[in-house]
Amino acid sequence: MKHKKANHPLRGRNLALAGACLGIIASGAIAAQGQTNSVDSDKMSELEKQNQDLANRLSALEALAKQEGIMPSGSAAPKFVSSVSQMTISGYAQASYFYNFRRPIGGYSAGYLWNTKDNNFSVDKVKVTLASPPAERSGTDWTAGYRISLLAGEDAPVLNPGGISTSGFNYVREAYVELNVPIGTGLNIKAGQLISMLNWESGDGGAANPNFSQGYQWYYTGNGPSAGVQLDYSFTSWLNVKFRVDNGLYAGAVDANNGKAIMGSINLTPMKNLWVNLIGFGGDGSATMDTDGASVLAGWQALPKLGTGLEADYFHFNPDTGSSGELYSIGAWVWYDFTSKIGLAFRAEYLDDQDGLGIKGIPVNGPAAFTAIGFGSPDANGDLESLTVTLNLKPTSSLKIQPEFRYNHTSYRGGFNGREDQLILGMGASYLF
Repeated sequence: MKHKKANHPLRGRNLALAGACLGIIASGAIAAQGQTNSVDSDKMSELEKQNQDLANRLSALEALAKQEGIMPSGSAAPKFVSSVSQMTISGYAQASYFYNFRRPIGGYSAGYLWNTKDNNFSVDKVKVTLASPPAERSGTDWTAGYRISLLAGEDAPVLNPGGISTSGFNYVREAYVELNVPIGTGLNIKAGQLISMLNWESGDGGAANPNFSQGYQWYYTGNGPSAGVQLDYSFTSWLNVKFRVDNGLYAGAVDANNGKAIMGSINLTPMKNLWVNLIGFGGDGSATMDTDGASVLAGWQALPKLGTGLEADYFHFNPDTGSSGELYSIGAWVWYDFTSKIGLAFRAEYLDDQDGLGIKGIPVNGPAAFTAIGFGSPDANGDLESLTVTLNLKPTSSLKIQPEFRYNHTSYRGGFNGREDQLILGMGASYLF
């Protein structure tokens, strides 16, 4: 969006004079029309000469107005006006209160990377997105667009990019430009800071997901935003492919490793209400570890009121020094809308860390008290399970209220602040705009 120019002292007078001239021209034209049959040719010539003089003066004023930026230089609307009229502003504000019945030491629930402070009224997230219309996919026209999402709040350290030199990206969750190249059905190219392709859940939590809190898969078998380039092409209405190169699975906004990571996705829509994404990835995960693996994401709207989701992941970690490790996970979602205002959602997930590199070894942003599920545990590896039940209340189209109960269990000895399980109860609210 361009900045408005500073007010020029001549502009007000120029516009007033232009308006007066237009009025004189209009009245002169009316007078001339009414007197056509009664004035002689000399009088008519005099009126025409006056009108021509006024028209010349008006042209000069228009030229001055264009020079000063008051009027467009062409027939189209000013570019900055067009940009503002096409830009959309959206987002949400999110708040919650959750209580851990295990009363965690220090007030932070270990391994619970959202609503981080226990027994606390939290401002979880405030997100604002500025965006143009998406670049229209076309085989004949070049089109372009942009998207910028700014996010702050208690969950921001986990949601926004990590890695080195993040001071300039603390509130930037997503920022990219996109271009449609008119090849075939249209090749979409995005460049900038892109959010993860890996997870079934969105990082927006209850604002976009059936459950309010994020699942463990979202973090431990996902990755944060990273700067890179993505190519996106639809062969048919049911087959789409994506290919991405970025700084690294856990590199964040600034490259901190020796190479790059690649990720590809085959997106299938075999039926109207069924979709499946097959994802593969590999490359530098961080400055000290290569990471590769695969994921399957799927969703099926079985009935108009009944929806389901699935995520299965395999991660292979290969550190620069020491032995490699593997992480497996599977998660399922089921939700049912009794009415347009009341619904119920369930989430179940299981993560198995074979060698201690998948759960305890993945970099985490945020206070040390909740930086890893194995915090304080002597165990090198273990597993993690979670079951979440969420009531979805939608009194208006813009407001979601989500009371939620969550049970977490781990085989890590004392993994949850000296215990092997957690019981967390509370409620979150999201207002979408």
